Amino acid sequence: MTARATALRISVVICTYTERRWVDLVAAVESVQAQHTPAVETVLVVDHNELLAARARDQFDLPGVRVLVNTRARGLSGARNTALAHVSGDVVAFLDDDANADPDWLTGLVTPYARADVLAVGGAARPVWPDGGPPGLLPPELHWVIGCSFTGQHPGTGRVEVRNLMGCNMSFRRVVFDAVGGFDEGAGRLGDVPLGCEETELCIRLRQRLPGAAILFEPSATVDHRVSRERLTWSYLRRRCWAEGVSKAFVAAAVGTADGLSIERRYTTRVLPAAVRRELVAVVRGVTTGDRLCARRAAAGALAVPFALGLAGIGYLRGRVGRRRPPASHHG
Repeated sequence: MTARATALRISVVICTYTERRWVDLVAAVESVQAQHTPAVETVLVVDHNELLAARARDQFDLPGVRVLVNTRARGLSGARNTALAHVSGDVVAFLDDDANADPDWLTGLVTPYARADVLAVGGAARPVWPDGGPPGLLPPELHWVIGCSFTGQHPGTGRVEVRNLMGCNMSFRRVVFDAVGGFDEGAGRLGDVPLGCEETELCIRLRQRLPGAAILFEPSATVDHRVSRERLTWSYLRRRCWAEGVSKAFVAAAVGTADGLSIERRYTTRVLPAAVRRELVAVVRGVTTGDRLCARRAAAGALAVPFALGLAGIGYLRGRVGRRRPPASHHG
């Protein structure tokens, strides 16, 4: 790292809402404490769950760790905005409560900030599958469904400029939130409801208001993101894709359709058709070689892609009819 990047103080924010992720949450906090580039603080925000907050205060009575309760609107965006009112670092990094950061995670995130125009940096998320590995219904192009890096996500390899970051592994200069506001509390996940795109809306808003800003993907900043069994079902795929469509409609309404759907056009017209072709070829190969398991898995993938696209399209149309929640302040 350069001297400029080394001098930056980093705050890490982890938001949580349910006791069901307790083991994951403990592992997430421990992974932050084990970073080769240390954070000045870890801010854990509990979303409207007093029992969980009390348990967290007892468990994480540690130097450099603070436990807060979400004092804003219920949901992930409100919890993140609560954290923004308390962090002290020059860079604010966000880690999901079911993600485990590599020891060099913060090193990877902070290094690109040596460039003065870089205002946001995010990294990759590897899926950690339950026993049995990935199901056929989730080809790599659909790994966004489980909050992980996916095929077609970025226009190139290595460190590259991107439109938006992934919520489970992202960072921003603290001054960004002073300049453009925080996360829109009318967007984002609400408990177990699989909405999202609050980080997409923030990144696009950042670029619109600060046109010279660079938002970078840094592949060396990596986390492992646990995938629960309930997310490996057709039912969850249906709910998640419908919710993604609703969320995309929110983003398009907030920042304009051209910016809000700029990446999605290429993804739906090039990446997804290529995925279907690959899976169909694998079906034929499996049938001709007698590998029935391979054929079944590929058939599931070939069906999942248009299924996901169709549900997202329906959700988008539904979202265009009316917003899910009333507009909220951007400021944290």
